Amino acid sequence: MSISPPTPPSGGVDDDGWQATRAETAVPTQVQPREEDEVGTESPDIGRQINPNQRELFVSCDPAEAMQQQFDHLQPEFIALHDIGTSSSRKLLAGVAAASGRSVQKLVIRRQGYGTPLATLEFIDFPSGNQSLRIYTTEADADTVSRHELARVLLSYSRLGVVMVGDMPPHLMNSSFEPLHEAMIKDNWHNRHLLLLPLAASSALSSHGTDLGRGTGVSVRTTPQVTRPADAWSFISGTWNRLREHIHTEAGSSLPALPGAGSRAPGQPVTVPAALAPAGPVSEPAPFVMKPMPTVRAAEPRSADTPLARYVNQLIELTGMVSVAIFDTATGRSQLHAGARPTAEELGQHGATLLAAMSQASRTLGLGHTLPEAAITLGTHHLLLRAVPNHPGLALHAVLDKTHANLTLARLQILRMDSLLGG
Repeated sequence: MSISPPTPPSGGVDDDGWQATRAETAVPTQVQPREEDEVGTESPDIGRQINPNQRELFVSCDPAEAMQQQFDHLQPEFIALHDIGTSSSRKLLAGVAAASGRSVQKLVIRRQGYGTPLATLEFIDFPSGNQSLRIYTTEADADTVSRHELARVLLSYSRLGVVMVGDMPPHLMNSSFEPLHEAMIKDNWHNRHLLLLPLAASSALSSHGTDLGRGTGVSVRTTPQVTRPADAWSFISGTWNRLREHIHTEAGSSLPALPGAGSRAPGQPVTVPAALAPAGPVSEPAPFVMKPMPTVRAAEPRSADTPLARYVNQLIELTGMVSVAIFDTATGRSQLHAGARPTAEELGQHGATLLAAMSQASRTLGLGHTLPEAAITLGTHHLLLRAVPNHPGLALHAVLDKTHANLTLARLQILRMDSLLGG
């Protein structure tokens, strides 16, 4: 935009008096780009780099919505590791990072204008030339609603979704897979490949996998049981590298290979991280050296032959029971746990908070000091809180699926189980 100098008024004003103004106004107005908008040699990525292992994304909406917008815009290629009935994906990610000589990186999602952290995602990158393959874990540090929504978005937009399945009774497995199946049948589900990794022996998981993919257009494959991270990685890398070849043939786009099974693609060199490569010429990828797969938490109470363990094991078998924990009312520390999410820590901490609030209300109203018992109905779940008979200082926090559980019947069944605890 240029501005013409004003016409000098009559009265003999010298035109040379406007020379400086003409010089300035002859330059068009220019809009300078923001530093963060400048595109350098790096490929576009989510958020801005603040140190070698951390990125920040400032948002004015929910974290899941913000990530969905980023995925729609950037269309990145990534794998999502998800847990059902276990908490192993983050540990597997850390093991893979250590074995490949990489670092686990973090994406911190913050509230615009305030800087308040809303969620933190962990990932590792496998770059190759101009391409990069990212592996996320859906085990985000966030509140429960945001964590579930982030997991849905990550799985939905991943090129390959890997679901690690813990030790669960058949009815619990069914209710745990239902939310995933419901998300898959929606129009905005982009993923077309799911890999189920059972961490415990389960004859029912294969049929659940078949049901999961029915009517969704998603290919669901169930592997044999995995007990070591190296086995898990072998299935993941092998599946990805076969999928990568198919994508290369179909779409003509070249994607990075993962070190491990089947990493040699036609016409492509083998890509092996330096920490895994043996001395001399590389002919095949070197194997990972990883620690044993972490114990599946849902299976821990089953191995203990104590009254409390038997009590918890029978509780998780009740129809509609999703997760159950015995916790210390004073500290919120979980003593025993079985089932899927919420985790033992979450049930213990929130159970102690709820009981403390109800106990305070009871004392304030002059209604006594006995530990309260509560049945709370939420949108899709029931919560049960009660003292554990004959075990002072311990309480039960149970979560039931509202669509499968009868709350009245469940409370009666729990009362009958009190005999397991003696007294």
